[in-house]
Amino acid sequence: MLSRIAESLYWIGRLVERAEDTARLLDVHMSLLLEDVGIDETKMCTDVLTALGGAQAAPGVRTAELLETLAYAADGPITGALSGARDNARTAREAISSEMWEALNTTRNSLPAYRTRARKHGPHDFFIFVKMRAALVSGLADSTMSRDDGWFFLTLGRSLERVDMTVRILSVAGASRDPHLASVALLRACGAFEAYLRTYRALMATQQAAEFLLLDRLFPRSIFHALTEAEQALVRLVPAGVGRTGVADAALLALGRARTRLEFASSGTILADMGGHLRGVQQATHEASAAIAERFFDQQAVIAWSFEA
Repeated sequence: MLSRIAESLYWIGRLVERAEDTARLLDVHMSLLLEDVGIDETKMCTDVLTALGGAQAAPGVRTAELLETLAYAADGPITGALSGARDNARTAREAISSEMWEALNTTRNSLPAYRTRARKHGPHDFFIFVKMRAALVSGLADSTMSRDDGWFFLTLGRSLERVDMTVRILSVAGASRDPHLASVALLRACGAFEAYLRTYRALMATQQAAEFLLLDRLFPRSIFHALTEAEQALVRLVPAGVGRTGVADAALLALGRARTRLEFASSGTILADMGGHLRGVQQATHEASAAIAERFFDQQAVIAWSFEA
């Protein structure tokens, strides 16, 4: 497979997942503003912007500014990500199905109308549109792509982004002062509310919700499950990375260490230092991403012609 095709598929997986997870988080926090009258709006908006923007946000951020930056901006994690996924799909037309291309192209072309409606009537329908279109793209990828290298690059990108975004969502879990509302919001932001209820059959607890999203082996959006999926995809792409004397591939090493730290530590130990474990997982995904880019995607600069005077 050509390096540029592999890179495009990898980024389709990452960008669609980024748009969906951002829409989920923003939709839940908009609902929290209505449900919890005691919530500090500026602190909530600042925390969300910091978590998703990667840099310390200025204090005093309000909801309108948050939505413009994260939801509507052309280079933001929703509009910008979906546009980027469509551009990558155009590059990799021969590696994806026509249904996937049509879904991504239609999504990008429909965004301006949904943004206009969201600014006038509220963002809820805009977030539903983003979540449904992301689910459509993922479903089409699952049902129309062969399980070859292209599929594994797309799965690898999607899984790494899911790990990173779930860490970010967990980092802003305490926006509400009501523990029940905070737990419900955390689970809903990851699409895990019903799955949690079926698993625990108990009252909401923030620690149990965090444990579910960190360690559950069956829920596809848990950090442990997504790390495992990313590791399995990478093993298929780099079979020589696992040898008789250990793991040689840098990305596999980073992901394997992060997974085993979660797998073999007690939940009490992890929850006692959840911030440290989340930072460790996020650092591992960044190291793995850099190693993957260096191994598969780095290309020599284009050779330019030079002419004698």
